[in-house]
Amino acid sequence: MMRRSLILATAGHVDHGKSSLVKALTGIDPDRLPEEQARGITIELGFANLELIDGENAASETTYSLGIVDVPGHEDFVKNMVAGVGAIDLALLVVAADDGWMPQTEEHLQILEYLGVQHAVVALTKSDLVDDLRPVAAALRERLNGSLLAGAPIVPTSVVTQNGLAELREALKLILSSTPPPRDQGRPRLAVDRAFTLKGMGTVVTGTLSGGRLKVGQEVAVQPAGLSTRVRSIQSHNCQVDEATPGMRTALNLPDVARAAPGQPGIARGQVVTLPGVGIVSQTWNVQLHRSARLLSPDLPPPRPLKSGLRVQVHHGSACVPARLLLLESNELKAGASAFAQLRFEAAVFAAAGDRFVVRDWSERSTLAGGLVLVPEAGRKTWRTAAAIESLRRLAGAVHDPERWLEAVLADEGIVKQAGVDHASPFGGEELRPAAGRLIADGRAILIGTALVLKSAWRDWLSAAQQSVAAFHQRRPEQPGLPIADLRTQFKQLDEAAFQSLVAALERKGYVRNGALLRAASHVLVLPPELEAVGRRLRRLLAEKPLEPPARKELAPDAASQKALRFLIAAGEAVDLGPELVLSASAYGQAVNLITGHLRQVGEATVSELRPVLGTTRRILIPLLEHLDKLRVTVRAGDKRRLGPTA
Repeated sequence: MMRRSLILATAGHVDHGKSSLVKALTGIDPDRLPEEQARGITIELGFANLELIDGENAASETTYSLGIVDVPGHEDFVKNMVAGVGAIDLALLVVAADDGWMPQTEEHLQILEYLGVQHAVVALTKSDLVDDLRPVAAALRERLNGSLLAGAPIVPTSVVTQNGLAELREALKLILSSTPPPRDQGRPRLAVDRAFTLKGMGTVVTGTLSGGRLKVGQEVAVQPAGLSTRVRSIQSHNCQVDEATPGMRTALNLPDVARAAPGQPGIARGQVVTLPGVGIVSQTWNVQLHRSARLLSPDLPPPRPLKSGLRVQVHHGSACVPARLLLLESNELKAGASAFAQLRFEAAVFAAAGDRFVVRDWSERSTLAGGLVLVPEAGRKTWRTAAAIESLRRLAGAVHDPERWLEAVLADEGIVKQAGVDHASPFGGEELRPAAGRLIADGRAILIGTALVLKSAWRDWLSAAQQSVAAFHQRRPEQPGLPIADLRTQFKQLDEAAFQSLVAALERKGYVRNGALLRAASHVLVLPPELEAVGRRLRRLLAEKPLEPPARKELAPDAASQKALRFLIAAGEAVDLGPELVLSASAYGQAVNLITGHLRQVGEATVSELRPVLGTTRRILIPLLEHLDKLRVTVRAGDKRRLGPTA
């Protein structure tokens, strides 16, 4: 027997019998607040569960465990309605037979379409109040034409006579059998729709789990608040479970965080429980926005164009956050049209690419548009360029295809850092890794460390790095090489592992890495013209008395001669023996040969015994021996030196 957990949400106009129908199907009254029961209307989200068994025998049975979210239908509470339908698998659109299609029926349908809900059953309630349902059902079908729910079954029902309830259950089972299971991407997100405190337990939150699993004892993050906590216990439909799976109505006991209070940090509706590293917290999205063509219906007032710069309310998951809407390519968006836009929020929001959202007007009186998050952490400076718009066009066409998504990101960045894309993209690692493998097998990309790199971009980066080294040699011919740290700033898009792979690739091409410097193998150090005369003077002074040169401050008394001396040392023409002494390379080599040769003969010697060997003074000999001690060419034991391990 197979068991599947899915989420169903009601939708429809106020007083069309949504809550009564849920109670008739499940035996649970979703109107839990005293005010709701007193007024006879749903104000807040209500919850119930329904088990439907489909199959001819036990071996082939499928049990559908439906978590039901009952939403308010009154226009004053559409904000609460949107919070309940952000992560559902199918909708139960409720239309009363005696009232027919009403304003909130239309608005709820548009919201479902904006959120991408494609699976639904339509319940024609209060059917006992109408003698002939055929024209009512025909009118309802006409209203649904052209929508995502155009093919949804219409089932007449009555909670008074119980007629149609069995047929509704069968219609639900039929739709559920063709509804894909909720995706398990390894990236769980629970949009919190309720948060409360229980004595002896602490904070409890409820919501619909999507994207992955949560387990008892697991460390979790609360976003966008940035809080860390752990899951002490999990319930689903009042039953304790060790693990919650996608499509479950889930209650989490989070003992280490408080319920939010005015002026106090904590957890509340609108926040998301997830794993560390999943999703993006930011205040700017780049999005694809769509306005329903249904707004052009002759039954509705003529819609005003949606203006760029408008202040709006954005509903995402169970959150509602104010934002400024900026259109990219024009100053207005008409009904039935789509456009790219940027949303600039007044508070931090948490999202991933591919998330859907709903835009309502500032006063929360009407639904304006819906959309798709394309870049959940967008910049505010270059977002209106032709390149940025073309990038959004590629991303918008790839939100359902991991391979195309990787290609789109590679086209923009040249590189995909695997861990980064996992938490920012519409896909989990199990979807991205095979897609990356196909791009590599096709020769379109290569793997550099853990990063996926566009092959052509890698060639361009190698070429750019070579040009940078060549330009540095031309600009600073007296320098032994380009500082690798300078090259690193040129490739900020690469993580450290990918950058080191770039340097290694240059070395394989004949470039030489010397400590923190990188040079072309063919590079020969050359003094710049303005220092040539100074260089000739230094060479002459060092050569006149090779083992008795002038003191360093006499050798290079000014900035120009100091610069030329540094060049001779970097070029290997001179050896730096400390702040007071520089020897020519030939004199240094001669001195080392004399010292090591003598020590091989006698075994060990003092400074006084080595002076006549070199024919020089202590001013030269002592810093020279200390230099050789550091190189382990000699080893000092008291007043004597003997040969060291590197001699």
